[in-house]
Amino acid sequence: MTLSQFEIQDINQTVLLWLDDVRKRTLIAMQQHVDVAIKHDARDLVTNVDRDNEKFLNAKIRSYDSTASIVSEEGFGDHQSDMIGNVWFVDPIDGTMNFVKEQADFAVMVALYIDNEPILGWILDIVNNVVYHGGPQIGVFANQLRLEQPNNDALSDGIVLLSGARLLYGMFGYDKIAKAALGYRVIGAAGPSFLRVISGQAVGYSSKMMPWDFAAGQVLAKTLGLSVSDIDGRPLDMLSSNIVLVATNRAHRDILTLHQS
Repeated sequence: MTLSQFEIQDINQTVLLWLDDVRKRTLIAMQQHVDVAIKHDARDLVTNVDRDNEKFLNAKIRSYDSTASIVSEEGFGDHQSDMIGNVWFVDPIDGTMNFVKEQADFAVMVALYIDNEPILGWILDIVNNVVYHGGPQIGVFANQLRLEQPNNDALSDGIVLLSGARLLYGMFGYDKIAKAALGYRVIGAAGPSFLRVISGQAVGYSSKMMPWDFAAGQVLAKTLGLSVSDIDGRPLDMLSSNIVLVATNRAHRDILTLHQS
């Protein structure tokens, strides 16, 4: 299915309106008591804000695109087995630990894929009131500012962002990657980390992610000419967890070489 430029813009503007509502709802919730629960372990948190945001966005999607499927984090989506047709991805609070403990470096993310092709992605930085949005047909924007492709720097020329837990235990060659970079950082959330790469603040980012963690970031990164793959250089599986690598083309080659060695 091929969408016209008008249809793409209509979807984009519609989701931007949803995200404006989500930002307002989230900011109000942050001033109130936030209910925090543990999912799998003490570092895997969920809040009432995660659940409320997901219910809100999923309801908007189902009203707007009634035949679509939704892959979302907190269990209010569909049990998706393929990427046929319109598939939406929703991360209602990406970086819940950061949201709870820092009230910074968290995001809300939405993405649309059609027949496994990336169409549009949105990453909402609530604290700074910026939505990074776009796709292959319209480009990538930070609010209304069009973004250009970041410099194609090598790993040794820039900062790399890595999963803290896997760096700590030397998994996937992360220790070698950190040493080879000009510097390294641990952000603890996928959305803010993707944003640093697409804005040129970092040359690469790698972590274990679920589909809702990387779907929007992949759309924006690929649109800007960045490389996105798993840590072995293969295309991402959109319906399962992956060790995701997003980077400039040069840094991507550098990181794959270090990982394979």
